[in-house]
Amino acid sequence: MITCVKCKLSDSVLKAGFVRGRQRYLCKSCDYHFTEEKKGVTPDRRRAQTTIGDVAKAVGVASSTVSRALNGHTDISPVTRQAILDAARQLDYQPNLLAQSLKSRETHTLGVLIPDLERPFFATAVSGIQEVATEAGYRVMICQSKESYRTEVSNVQALVASQVDGLLICHSRETENFDHVKPSACRGIPVVHFDRVSNEVDSAKVILDDWNGAYNVTEHLIQQGAQRIAILAGPESLLISRNRLAGYQHALKRNHMALRPEYEVHIEFKPEEAEAALDAWLALPEPPDAIFCINYTNAFDLLVALKKRGVRVPQQMAVVGFGDEFMAEMIEPGLTTVDLHPYRIGQQAARLFLEQVQQKENFQPRTFVISGDLKIRQSSLKGEGDLFRLSI
Repeated sequence: MITCVKCKLSDSVLKAGFVRGRQRYLCKSCDYHFTEEKKGVTPDRRRAQTTIGDVAKAVGVASSTVSRALNGHTDISPVTRQAILDAARQLDYQPNLLAQSLKSRETHTLGVLIPDLERPFFATAVSGIQEVATEAGYRVMICQSKESYRTEVSNVQALVASQVDGLLICHSRETENFDHVKPSACRGIPVVHFDRVSNEVDSAKVILDDWNGAYNVTEHLIQQGAQRIAILAGPESLLISRNRLAGYQHALKRNHMALRPEYEVHIEFKPEEAEAALDAWLALPEPPDAIFCINYTNAFDLLVALKKRGVRVPQQMAVVGFGDEFMAEMIEPGLTTVDLHPYRIGQQAARLFLEQVQQKENFQPRTFVISGDLKIRQSSLKGEGDLFRLSI
């Protein structure tokens, strides 16, 4: 009795002809086709991928006929085409992308490298990339650096070796050397940077209006009555961190408020670092009455930490973030943030790649700036009574 190699049942297995001299079977339980093993040949030594030649033998036509049918040529009769399509499906035929790329010098594959797929911002940006790329006939190959420079370099090299048609890159927070994304390293493959970019590389870029976003956040806190505004910034090496810090500082200067070094703290975005910064601020003779986190996840960290310490938000401490997701309006109090439109960022990055492919040597790299929208929620709104009066 023959047992299905997929579902391991035997009472629903029927004979279904022969393929390359071996008995072919159909399991009606799971609608799976498989063949009888030749004696002395173990499954791991069989041919791993069905070829056009295998499909041709099964149907009884030439390989060229199968190729033309699979590529949609109209000179194949409907009956033959259907027989070929049925055989290709039953034999689980998959096109050999490497062979196709060697012939056309194109893989129609777009490589995307992001720091962390689990972060909503990056996942949403990838969705925007996927939409535009799919409509244009491109597959998307996604890699994540997990904020590691070494992993980023390795991923770029792997994508280039896979002969992707383009690279869309958002750098890790560790990345300070950009030789791996320069034209010589990428073999002339079009490169588009988004969000975390490099000014050392002459590439198309999609960036956020970090400066104005941070300026508007700080202005909002000042309008709410905050007088001592601290900023939880990211690594000093990150361009976005420097730009957001500059926007914050300009807002303070314009409102004739002192820049206090003890209110500016750079961290690696880790929760424990955010909590340590908070404790240091609360221990000051004059603690802040508002905190601007340039990363919204750290704003969540501070809301939790402030609650543990019995500090009321926003009455005793206002908190704002930078970057928006569904959790920002679901928590209590709702978090004031800047919506960075990551889906739009991904879409625009993919469109810049397509422009570069279409224009080729005539393409002039340009930078596309996307402005964020301030989303005001309870974490920064002026309450009644003791707003910004904090005693520790």
